Amino acid sequence: MTPQKDAPLTQPQKARALRGQRAYLSGLSAEGCVSDHYLALGYERIAERWRGAAGEIDLIFWKDDVFVFVEVKASKRLADAAEHLRPSQMLRIMRSAEDYIGRQPKGLLSDMRIDVALVDGAGAIEVIENALM
Repeated sequence: MTPQKDAPLTQPQKARALRGQRAYLSGLSAEGCVSDHYLALGYERIAERWRGAAGEIDLIFWKDDVFVFVEVKASKRLADAAEHLRPSQMLRIMRSAEDYIGRQPKGLLSDMRIDVALVDGAGAIEVIENALM
């Protein structure tokens, strides 16, 4: 039996792939803007797109003995970006943060917070500190 060649993508599949690629690149750009924002405020970036057993954390920073986990949400408007954060995602983010903290020397006794950073289409950023705690 000969292996089957991949069939060419249909127009809807091409459009979906293009939207996915555009969303991925938009997300990377938003994460870069948020990272720059935190760095300008004196935070030290510890990790980008850190992946643990529970899932991924977009950005992790450190300042004043506090770990800061940041979930970045981007959309054309800040309000729309905020609506993209679902309860299941919040739970995943909290579990991922616990996973990361559990690997630190002080473990779950480490000070931490989880921020949500909203980015609009013009690059404006709104940070909601301690959003999930």
